Amino acid sequence: MDNVLEAKNINKHFLKPKDFHVLKDISFAIKQGEFASIMGKSGSGKSTLLYILSTMDTDYTGELFLNNELVTGRLSTELSRIRNEHIGFVFQFHYLLSEFSVLENVMLPAKKLARKSVQEIEHDAILKLKMLGIENLAKQKASRISGGEKQRVAIARALINNPSILMGDEPTGNLDSYNSDNVFNIFKQLKEEEGLSLLVVTHDEDFAKRTDYIIQMEDGRIMS
Repeated sequence: MDNVLEAKNINKHFLKPKDFHVLKDISFAIKQGEFASIMGKSGSGKSTLLYILSTMDTDYTGELFLNNELVTGRLSTELSRIRNEHIGFVFQFHYLLSEFSVLENVMLPAKKLARKSVQEIEHDAILKLKMLGIENLAKQKASRISGGEKQRVAIARALINNPSILMGDEPTGNLDSYNSDNVFNIFKQLKEEEGLSLLVVTHDEDFAKRTDYIIQMEDGRIMS
């Protein structure tokens, strides 16, 4: 199985107010169709690592590969394109534009990538909403739907460009157990039916235990 994502000897320092070695020699890989979770106490470096893996933070040493291609050292314009094309991202907060409809929100990253016509993008967006069981909400304003529905819309938006990997930063952090279960089941389905790779930072042990494996972090290191 090919590696979708690989980190080699990633180190990161925060230099202010004084030198703090936040990530220490992080190396691991995620293969196609793997669903991994990252756990660790607050301050263990989980979110910092995720921002590096998602190419949003480029201030580190070591090497990051996406689909076996080195992305470390690329220009920010190029990283922005790589990110938009290959990485789907779901945050704890959905970041939907409330004045836009559900459909318009889902279409945004594909419009930014500008590889397809607006008609094709709309068609793709409706398919993603169908896959998540919320196509009936397509014309609703994003401000008018429930929290669980908003997170589904955020997942549909993350999937619109058919990424190689879906990353989540506490994607169930604001949800009750019913909606958390829903999100987990959606992720599992994406892994099993679409062969998608997933990497999720979570505090939720029940969620993490059901993933393929847990990357346990402590003081900026991977423990297991």
